[in-house]
Amino acid sequence: MKETRTVHLVRPGDCNHYGSLFGGTAMAWMDEAAFVAATRHARAKVVTVHADAMDFRHPVPQGSIVELVASVKAVGRSSMRLEVEMWVEPLEREERTLACRAGFVMVAVGADGRPVPNQ
Repeated sequence: MKETRTVHLVRPGDCNHYGSLFGGTAMAWMDEAAFVAATRHARAKVVTVHADAMDFRHPVPQGSIVELVASVKAVGRSSMRLEVEMWVEPLEREERTLACRAGFVMVAVGADGRPVPNQ
């Protein structure tokens, strides 16, 4: 599986005093989506070893639906490069806007925590 999609509802506890999604929460959701996509690809325990600069393009208001799309872009011996996009969709209308994009590198590891080849 090369792509993973997850959906979140942006709740009040996810937001700052401006009523928009905390950047740290966005980062955590994106890292989790990358983790799931990498795990599906490797069928092994994976860990995050790098996150590229996150490009925040659009605020994510409270009450929105957020869809995260994580894609495996390149595969090394034990590493995988992934891209994650965060799309925001208001509840009251059918439109989607790219809110954030970031790259991640995940590595498949064994029980000893050392890198293992991807399956």
